[in-house]
Formats: sequence, structure tokens, C-alpha cells
Amino acid sequence: MSKIAVLISGGVDSAVVVHELVEQAQHDLQLFYIRIGMDNDEGDCSAEEDIEMCNLIAHRYGLPLEVVSLHEEYWDNVMEYALRTVKAGLTPNPDMMCNRMIKFGFFEQRWGKDFDLTATGHYATTCEAGGKKYLATAVDPVKDQTDFLAQITYDQLQHLIFPIGSMPKSRVREIAQEVKLPNAGRKDSQGICFLGQINYNDFIRRHLGVKKGPIIEIETGRKLGEHNGYWFHTIGQRKGLGLSGGPWYVVKKNIQDNAIYVSNGYGTSKQYGRIINLDEMHFISGNPWEDQDGTHEITFKNRHTPHFATGHLSHVDGNQWLIESDEDIQGIAPGQFAVIYDKDRHLCYGSGVITL
Repeated sequence: MSKIAVLISGGVDSAVVVHELVEQAQHDLQLFYIRIGMDNDEGDCSAEEDIEMCNLIAHRYGLPLEVVSLHEEYWDNVMEYALRTVKAGLTPNPDMMCNRMIKFGFFEQRWGKDFDLTATGHYATTCEAGGKKYLATAVDPVKDQTDFLAQITYDQLQHLIFPIGSMPKSRVREIAQEVKLPNAGRKDSQGICFLGQINYNDFIRRHLGVKKGPIIEIETGRKLGEHNGYWFHTIGQRKGLGLSGGPWYVVKKNIQDNAIYVSNGYGTSKQYGRIINLDEMHFISGNPWEDQDGTHEITFKNRHTPHFATGHLSHVDGNQWLIESDEDIQGIAPGQFAVIYDKDRHLCYGSGVITL
């Protein structure tokens, strides 16, 4: 009988994970809720609601639940990374860092190590190929979360299972309703990992403040308006600029001058590109082209979307790689991650940080 640590959040996905594992009747399960306090004195009501729901699930299945705190680790690592990246004018991905450093980092080191496996409600799968375990995409392309997992290590992957990754979201909801789980109708969380209902711009404002700067049309140099700081904006952004006559897209940032450059129209060429430079390339299960030179046919994503772009990946030097896309890519934002998949959109090889 396998000892499995199950990370639950109070949401329907992780609750169905618990149900599915209990139904298998071959595991010794313990539930864990990771608590992260807020960075102010407003309390954490959403966490209290989540914990109450987790207690209901634990009671329903007669399983132990432990609430563990990784507050300092989260703010000292994930949020420090996010704020440092934003202040540098780049676009961070806190969810990827949260998975690598918190859920499958500090949690595994302190609690998960005592279990054979750790189960989560992520929409992802795993498979074996060439004697190695690989992260693989979920059945539901809309809910697939492999792009949020593309920075985990091989050791972390070997300890993980994703029991609902082979189900479409609609089936997960059906199961929750069929067995009358207390959170069957609860809405999915839309926030950044652990920030929950906190408004992202409010969070950035609290830590980096407001600094007025010009919004400039890149083609003409004409000032169109003002923004509250370049750190509130990212390349490819369309909403939240407060400009009329749109759509307007952020296509460039000048950090020294605190200036945002925009271009008008859905078809503006300024918001597209086909060359993506990558640094700090991370292969989860090792470089699949270790002994192969030249370019490699891939699919990839540069944001969370069901769409896989096609292209070719080539090694430049060290951890630097280059994607040549077969199609125009909108909003290539330095600091973000490009996630690399095989040409069949199945195996998730890893990810690299987008650079200029």
C-alpha cells in the first residue's frame, strides 16, 4: 500500500483527486493544505474558507488533514522573485516558481519526503519514454497546466502523480456532483498561486508604489497619456491602458525613462515576432537532443493558452537556445517563460526564460 500525500486547496479539482484515490482503495492517504499568510494586516479570509472546505473533505473520507505553513518561504522566494523581475521591467511567472519552490520544493523537503508519492489536482499527466519519466499534457487542452509545471526538477517529477489529468474538466465536475462533494459547485480559483483574491496591481502598488510616466505611440513619438509605472505593464498587454481609439498594445518599455510604448490596431506588426531568444534553459527529464546538432522540430507556448505554436529549437551556447516560430507570436515578453513540447504536443520537455 502506497503512502500518498495529497495537496488539497479547498477547490473541486483536489477534492476529486481525494475521491479517486479513496475509490482505488489501495493507498494510505494524508491530506495537506499549504497556508500562506498575506503580506499585510488585512487577514486571510479566503484561506479560512479554503481550510473549512478541506476539513469537510477530510471528514467526509475519514482522512487526516494537516495545515502546514510556508509563509516566510513563499514571500522570501516566490514573491521576492516576482517583485525583483517586475522592477527590472520584465514579466515574471510566479505560478511556475511557486510550483517548483513551494509546493514541490519546501513542502517535499519537509513533509512529502515521508511519503511514497505526492498527488495534486493539476491538469497534467506523466508517461515513460526511453527509460525516463516525462511530464505530459492533460486530456483537456483548455485546462492543461503543464506550462505552470515546466520548471520542476526531475526528482520532483518522479515523486508526483496527477490523478485527474486524464479527465476533462467537465467529468471532474460531474464526479463531484455525483458523489455530492461539498464544493461541487465552487468556482475555480483565478488568482496567482496563493495570492487568491488579491488584486495583482494592488499588490504591485503596495510594494513598488506609483511613478507617473508617458504612454507614447511608437510610430510617431506622440504622447497619448500617462501610466502609473512601467512595472504595471507587460509586453503584449492590451487592457488597462486607459486609451481611446484602440485597441492599443504595449510593444516596448524604456525602464530608464519610465516610458511605455504602444502601437494601434489588432494587426499591428509591432506586437508580433518569430524569433524568441531563451536563457536559463531547463530540461525536466534531460535534454532530449543531447547528442544531436542542428534544429529540432517542436511545439511551444509563451503564455498560458490551449494553443501550441510550431517551430524549431536550436542550441546557441551554454543554456542559451533559440526558437524560430512558424507563425507570428504576439506579445513576446522578456522575463516570461517559453515552454517547450515535442512536435506531437504531448511531452513537456521544459522551459527557458525569454530574453531580448
